[in-house]
Amino acid sequence: MGFNVNHQLKRFLEEDIGKGDITSKLVKQQQITAKIISREETIIAGVNFAKQIFALKGCRVKIIKNNGEKSKPNEIILEVRGNSYSVLSCERTALNLLSRMCGIASKTNNLVKILRKTKSKSKLFATRKTAPGLRQFDKIAVEIGGGHKHRMSLDEMIMIKDNHISIESLEVLIKKAKKTRKKIEVEVENKNDAIIAAKMGVGIIMLDNFTPTQITSVMKKLENLKLLKNVKLEASGRINEKNISKYGKTGVDMISVGGITNSVNGVDLSLEI
Repeated sequence: MGFNVNHQLKRFLEEDIGKGDITSKLVKQQQITAKIISREETIIAGVNFAKQIFALKGCRVKIIKNNGEKSKPNEIILEVRGNSYSVLSCERTALNLLSRMCGIASKTNNLVKILRKTKSKSKLFATRKTAPGLRQFDKIAVEIGGGHKHRMSLDEMIMIKDNHISIESLEVLIKKAKKTRKKIEVEVENKNDAIIAAKMGVGIIMLDNFTPTQITSVMKKLENLKLLKNVKLEASGRINEKNISKYGKTGVDMISVGGITNSVNGVDLSLEI
């Protein structure tokens, strides 16, 4: 899937500006300096894209806080200099994207820190539960926060889920998938299906809505069958900051959390001239 950053950012600006920022045209046109300030503690993500948004209108930007750095309340993230119309017409687009990406990175980083405290080998992954049109930006923010992308699109790998299995049996679908020579993941809802998938040589098995106790039980069974070392296990479903440490302690390879991208609280940012 192609990702033309400039094309995307131009589209975002066009959506907001329309035929022109008629209010900012009323303001005296002169060179101004503005600062984007964080009003709360956050992990910074997306400053490079904010810079590009302003640059599209001829503004110069100095990044004060880089991606991945922590910002405290009322700290300056970046400085913008340019024509007053250009700065003001880019303001909301830049703040919206920056706010969302910082929110995703901060939420991801919080979960990653909880996992690290358990000394778990588990890695945190995003899902495809992203805002349409923003997936690349959402997943980049996840990586900045210390998480991992997982698959970006449906053509990247085969993932056999419950709705696929409701149409055709698990075994038949796995046999068909193996003929494609693509990476295969299977979502299962019980221990028996996990064993079937492992025996058939599936690379990743997603244990959907399994409790930590149930995951441990599956791992022990696969270990007894000498299948555990040949497969990666992924925990998914209703995992959050309150229970992620319990999942991490199971030693499961992957923990996917849709909430880091589909339930985003944007960070409070403001632009001040």
